[in-house]
Amino acid sequence: MRFLICGTLAACLCAGAALSAPSVERGAYLVQGPAGCGSCHTPFGAEGFDVSKDLSGRLVDANPAFTAIAANITPASRILSWSDAELARAIREGIRPDGSLIGPPMPFAMYRGLGDDDLMSIVMYLRTVPPVENDPGASRYHINLPPAYGPPVSHVTAPQAGPTAEYGAYLASAVTHCMECHTPMGPRGPMIDTDAGRGGFEFHGPWGTSVASNLTSSADGLASYSDEEIKVMVTKGMRPDGSHMLPPMPYGYFARMSSDDLTAVVAYLRTLPALSDMD
Repeated sequence: MRFLICGTLAACLCAGAALSAPSVERGAYLVQGPAGCGSCHTPFGAEGFDVSKDLSGRLVDANPAFTAIAANITPASRILSWSDAELARAIREGIRPDGSLIGPPMPFAMYRGLGDDDLMSIVMYLRTVPPVENDPGASRYHINLPPAYGPPVSHVTAPQAGPTAEYGAYLASAVTHCMECHTPMGPRGPMIDTDAGRGGFEFHGPWGTSVASNLTSSADGLASYSDEEIKVMVTKGMRPDGSHMLPPMPYGYFARMSSDDLTAVVAYLRTLPALSDMD
């Protein structure tokens, strides 16, 4: 279900798509568009997302391995006392100011690639969102978390924005984290080096069970779909035959992607080596 966007925010989203230097407008575009932060961090009920409590946290997943709670990331939460650098590190590296690690399903394997300017834009925007008093609780993990998700990240420069496969690779990994969900998981996370985009990961929810699709150029993947058909599936969750795709893919957020960004993502997906579905 899509958010209703006020005129001011809609203007921010459109403007943010074209900006490169850090800005609140760019952050609004990323958070409320391709990054889809609210798909986990906004409360969800029978009527869909509760926009009156946008980004104030909720239960995301409960399974034998963990109970994951997406934190309140409005200024009413503990992030108010965090410095910009601390908040940026929590987003990109999963490390809180006290040194504790944020657990899955936050896709840190992907977020480590966020460009410095985009990361700071997200931080700037989160400082401006309406504060919402909401305590969604704390995550509980019955698995051993690693000491860190990798070495410290000092600097990342994103590729030049444009409708290119190179920029699409950046969007599909570091921003939208498509490759996190659509790549089989190994002991150290998504097996990008060998199985990028192969699909097969199962998601369980009130809708039942959905399986991440194969995004490669194989017959099992996107070979038979046109670019426009792929764009409709990404932004509307509808296949060419009219059937509807299942959550948790955040179609409403992806619908706010700029035309160039959407074209870039599709261009990148066309470059993925053909892989058959997982057996």
